[in-house]
Amino acid sequence: MVQARSVTGGIHFHHRSDQPPGSPRPQQLPGGISRFVNRTVELNRLDAFLSSTADEDGDRRETSLCVIAGTAGAGKTSLALRWAHRVQDRFPDGQLHINLRGYDPGEPVTPLEALHRFLPALGVPTPAVPVETEAAAALYRSLLADRRMLIVLDNAGGARQVRPLLPGNPHCLVLVTSRGRLSGLAVHDGAHHLTLGTLPEPEAVALLRAVTAGYRPVDDPEKLVELARLCARLPLALRIAAERAASHPHMRLDELIADLRDESALWEALSTGGEEEADAVRSVFAWSYRALPPDAARLFRLLGLHPGPEFGTGAVAALAALSIRRTRQLLDVLVTAHMLEQTAPDRYEFHDLLRAYATDQAQAEESRDDRTAALRRVLDWYLHAADAAQSWISPAEDHVPLDPPEPTITPPAFADYDQAVDFSEREHLNFPPAVQAAERAGLDRHAWQLSAVLENSRAPSAPATGWLATAQIGLRAARRLGERAAAARLLESLGFGHVKLNQLIEAVDCHRAALAIRRELGDREGEATSLNALGLIHLRRRELADAEAHFGQAMAVFDALGAVHWATVTLSNLAGAHLQAGQLAEAAEQINRALATHRESGDKGCIGDALCILSAIHLDLGEPLEALRSAQEAVELALDLRSHAAEGYWLLALGDAQQALGRFADALTSYHRSASLHRRLGDRSREARAWHGAGETYRRLDRNVDAADLLRSAAATQRELDDAWQEALALAALADALRAAEPQQAVRHWTEALRLLTGYDDPRAVRTREAVTGCLAEAVAADTRE
Repeated sequence: MVQARSVTGGIHFHHRSDQPPGSPRPQQLPGGISRFVNRTVELNRLDAFLSSTADEDGDRRETSLCVIAGTAGAGKTSLALRWAHRVQDRFPDGQLHINLRGYDPGEPVTPLEALHRFLPALGVPTPAVPVETEAAAALYRSLLADRRMLIVLDNAGGARQVRPLLPGNPHCLVLVTSRGRLSGLAVHDGAHHLTLGTLPEPEAVALLRAVTAGYRPVDDPEKLVELARLCARLPLALRIAAERAASHPHMRLDELIADLRDESALWEALSTGGEEEADAVRSVFAWSYRALPPDAARLFRLLGLHPGPEFGTGAVAALAALSIRRTRQLLDVLVTAHMLEQTAPDRYEFHDLLRAYATDQAQAEESRDDRTAALRRVLDWYLHAADAAQSWISPAEDHVPLDPPEPTITPPAFADYDQAVDFSEREHLNFPPAVQAAERAGLDRHAWQLSAVLENSRAPSAPATGWLATAQIGLRAARRLGERAAAARLLESLGFGHVKLNQLIEAVDCHRAALAIRRELGDREGEATSLNALGLIHLRRRELADAEAHFGQAMAVFDALGAVHWATVTLSNLAGAHLQAGQLAEAAEQINRALATHRESGDKGCIGDALCILSAIHLDLGEPLEALRSAQEAVELALDLRSHAAEGYWLLALGDAQQALGRFADALTSYHRSASLHRRLGDRSREARAWHGAGETYRRLDRNVDAADLLRSAAATQRELDDAWQEALALAALADALRAAEPQQAVRHWTEALRLLTGYDDPRAVRTREAVTGCLAEAVAADTRE
């Protein structure tokens, strides 16, 4: 695991790529609804729409976008999936699917969250998706530019939620379902509309017969018509009613209808004049809910309190204070009754209407204390589960002291690193809602503890999007409680989050605030941690004297406290500062000591960090084979850790070594993958360094036009980021690429590079200035001779 308090990689400069690492063929369509009945007219209209957007050769003539609109429970999703499965062979590059939850009681899926799910399916490492919606959408459109894909956007709440998910070419078909017409998509994006009404009476009766076939004697057609009418001929309500009828084969249909009619009358009395269909759906929900066994009904309404969009058995058992075995049984009862959907092994979710109904029932039938107790139990489960995962994912980080869970809560145990990462990847969508729910409920202790623990148990592949907001919730909660140590911890977490987004000013503010609190509290280890964090920011800015000073202070405290691990991490960081300064003897001695200690402890993330620094030292000493071995080992460790963030950065060191050995094709592969990862992580500085590396490689291949293109991009980006050192290096390399074809431009770039280098006086900077001065003098002399 890459330690948050370490340098995280080698120190060279390097390259770019727009290409995804491979072209997978996602197959994301969920299974269709069993016993799908009729909708023949609508299916035919969809077929006609598909035909109308293609020419005789099957090529798309126009943007293919269709919105299926209709009232809640009308079967929009069922129709969309039924038809999508019918036509999927027309889209050989696969299918994407997402439930946008536009009408859920909870938060809808944002376009950026949707892109964070789509892009990995298209070959982009999950943590490497851009952190801004516009950049992620641009990458998404680029990846789909030459593909024929079917994209199903289910349950969209509005055009703004959909538009960033539209591909930019007509070869893909986008199918959107929504309760609204999303007229903006028709006006601005050429969407075709299909409005889905209630089922015609014969089709509604056919659906009832299909679900009950084999479970009941043949029912009177007139009675089935009456049952269909009471369900407003809406497929969702019809299926629930039919399932209840099927589960009571010896009960006369008259009795079921009378029961439902009474329920409908009650809803009519309680309603405020809403839509007739909505009242009918509520009637069916209540009718089916009251037929559930008491334990199943209780579980159903408690599930309305679960903060996240989906859940597994462990979390549900904690929520309801039940055993795992009993929980499984009751979940199966709810699935069988169509009151809950099972989406994968041990994963469940509600239809949005049913979730809203469950939440209403919880509010009506559970006391406030019981609701709070249930929420507290499920938050405790997530808290202790994440704490267990942290032991594998971030073993060196201090655990948050937690109260033991109550006896009814059984958090999972993990046998190895991969199990812990699997858990975190599976549950990461539930983590932010859990923190938000804690804050809304006034459970401030849970809010800050969850924020702190979840930061240390996030999977390496989890997207960073939204993390800052979660940490800010925790910080607010800690401050409300007067928990100053917790506030410092969360400020530190926010500081590292800002660094990942190149927000260095905000990062410094957070770390300085944490440092001040820790000094006031006399927290010596925390003080050293903050000093080390500030040193890393100075190192990133190439403020080497300040970086060395902060590392030295931190290491002295860690040594005095006997904190061997963190003293060694800081020693690695100090070695990185000496390497950047060109003080190779000091850097080599320090990094070899640090590497030996890290190997003894077996910390793969710290070993990888040290190896990349060692690789760069070997390069500077003219030992490229040794540099290659160190970098290769580091990248292998990143793969073991499933950390694409570490892989992206450590690939820079590998590319440097490959380039030095003349393995130019391999170097370009490493640089291009590194650039791609850093782009999607939102780290523009390291992306530009990857472009730089690729540009240097093209220059050595005498492909100076390609080299100049990449080096210009690198220099421009570093200029935007106000990184004078990296801009100077890129300009010097650009001048070298242009010296033959455009000597005057080369002179201009060398001159500018010299100006930028004047602010640095360390040995490496002195040598770099001398080299640039020599190149400039040679170019001027050549121009004079001509």
